[in-house]
Amino acid sequence: MLGYLILLFTLIPIIELALLIEIGKHIGVIYTLTIVIVTGVLGAFLAREQGFKTLQKIETEVNGGIMPGEEIIDGVIILCGGILLLTPGLLTDAVGFLALIPVTRAFIKKELKKKIQKIMDDGKVIKITSFKSND
Repeated sequence: MLGYLILLFTLIPIIELALLIEIGKHIGVIYTLTIVIVTGVLGAFLAREQGFKTLQKIETEVNGGIMPGEEIIDGVIILCGGILLLTPGLLTDAVGFLALIPVTRAFIKKELKKKIQKIMDDGKVIKITSFKSND
């Protein structure tokens, strides 16, 4: 897992830099930097707006006595999307925007739930279903 993260944190910046250089060659440095800045600002605004909406849904469900599982997953995906949008680069911006679009976020959530279920089925996670004492 650590090797995968090291590879990810090394490879993504290299790809982003190469992509920015190539786009800069075609449309110019100023336009490329403008795109990066605008997508970052727009992404931060969208992530904040959707994050607050999700937080309100969580609060409503908790106040109604309902466990807000779906909304918590949405919140995590929105947070990750926001972080990607604040990272300079066009590839990370594209993935970040995908996390903020409800249709693609639903797909990401579905796949994430499958992955979590597989980890649980493999016995790598202990599932606690009750906090009641045995006394």
